[in-house]
Amino acid sequence: MNTLAQEMSDSNRILTIALFMVMVLITIGITIQGGRKTKDATDFHSGGRGFSAMQNGFAVAGDYVSAASFLGIAGTIALYGYDGFLYSIGFLVAWLVALLLVAESLRNSGRFTVADALSYRMKQRPVRTAAAVATLSISIFYLLAQMVGTGALVTLLLGIKEGETFLGMDSGSAKVAGIVVTGLLMVAYVAFGGMKGTTWVQIFQACVKIGLAFVLAILVLAEYNFNLSALMGDAAQASGQGAAFLEPGLRYGTEVAGDSLQTLWNKLDLISLGLALVLGTAGLPHVLIRFYTTPDGKTARKSVNWAIGLIGMFYLLTLVLGFGAAAMVGQEAIIAENPAGNSAAPQLSQVIGENIAGSTGGAIMLALIASAAFAAILSVVAGLIIACSSSLAHDLYNGVFKRGKASGHQEVVFAKFAAVGVGAIAVIIAVFAQDLNVAFLVALAFAVAASANLPTLLFSLFWKRFNTAGAVAGIYGGLISSIGLVIFSPTFSSTPTSLLGEGVDIAWFPLSNPGLVSIPLGLICAVVGTLMSSESNPNRFASMQVRALTGAGAERAAEH
Repeated sequence: MNTLAQEMSDSNRILTIALFMVMVLITIGITIQGGRKTKDATDFHSGGRGFSAMQNGFAVAGDYVSAASFLGIAGTIALYGYDGFLYSIGFLVAWLVALLLVAESLRNSGRFTVADALSYRMKQRPVRTAAAVATLSISIFYLLAQMVGTGALVTLLLGIKEGETFLGMDSGSAKVAGIVVTGLLMVAYVAFGGMKGTTWVQIFQACVKIGLAFVLAILVLAEYNFNLSALMGDAAQASGQGAAFLEPGLRYGTEVAGDSLQTLWNKLDLISLGLALVLGTAGLPHVLIRFYTTPDGKTARKSVNWAIGLIGMFYLLTLVLGFGAAAMVGQEAIIAENPAGNSAAPQLSQVIGENIAGSTGGAIMLALIASAAFAAILSVVAGLIIACSSSLAHDLYNGVFKRGKASGHQEVVFAKFAAVGVGAIAVIIAVFAQDLNVAFLVALAFAVAASANLPTLLFSLFWKRFNTAGAVAGIYGGLISSIGLVIFSPTFSSTPTSLLGEGVDIAWFPLSNPGLVSIPLGLICAVVGTLMSSESNPNRFASMQVRALTGAGAERAAEH
């Protein structure tokens, strides 16, 4: 099969751009409407707390299902079969942690940001500063991965090969244009629409992503008379791996013949990755602030149920898309287009469309999947930007520098400028980093969230003895250990696919994901910091328990 770049005609490219522009215009209209209804800080940071469980569940799904999920997981399944589905399992199971331990208590305990819950019974300034640093670190890591992926996605889906141009752009210019346009859009969503506009954009884009994935999956299953067993059998046969394609071990936890130590590290790395994925979701700032958009804790918990259903359905669809790509496109064609497999879903859509209505059908299906991929990027980056701007405005500007005395209007104005600043920085860094392998940043964001945010959040909610020193030590300990270990891991140097390449070797830490070590270190730092300080406030903890259960007084969480 020819690659997308070979098949892509100018008319097909224009169709892709036209669909993308329709989506942009719709989302801009939603943003403007949301902006008109944004009157105060509560509207800007938490959407007025007026979203129902279903609405917030759709928004959470839109915020959580990124391009990495939409394209990356389908591609990984297409190339590695069973092992590719491990990401889906980890991402989905993670929501049980959020449902059982975090969602309702966090909504009841805070006002706008994670730091509201963390700092309630502690000294405000050091805890808010640490929480803001963690929020920015996690969000920037995740944001850069999305932005760099945008550039690659533009050239992939427009089919611009090296040496070719389209609308005066070569592949390099198209990457930069994609990054800049995405940056401008995400800043506009946040600065003009606030959380209200951003939430409705995410709801719309969740419908687009899940809806198109559902349609494509149904079309794939129809090719096999809805016989999933036949589909998986053809995928295994086409993969060249046979039955091994449907069994664990092709990518994660692989056994290395004659090297028992490397085999051990591979298996531990799989456990480490699983821990980061399962525990990290409940510590991601852009996910956690979504719980504040509901009117009460009960609604927040119900919205997680909606999110689990929607996200679970989506990841089941990626299973069909991945096996469908393996069977109908073939690994050789997928790897020829993109070695990481990110082209699998677009290539599959093209094949399905051609089977239905020839080259025109292929172009239409490809354009639709391209628009869904862009929707995934736009919704996630908008969520990340509003998490950063809210933390900078509410935690640092008001909580630390103004000591809680800034007005709601001042806070909103600062948040809008912060959104512009964070967006500009992300665009500039992404442009210079567009040719680097930054795929590890997503896994790093989850590891930092699991190591720095989740332990301190749970201790703050449930440990009576926990204090300021413990919170600060836990956040910084988890943050520094996770980032530090990644710098000295194979994802940063010593391998052909690492950030610095195999020419530089500082990788003394054998695991690609630091979660297995950094999560316990974050816990230990929080415990040791707590026990080394004599600070104790049992009355505050009692008040916190009442607040976590009832939500009473949460509106004043940042005002004491």
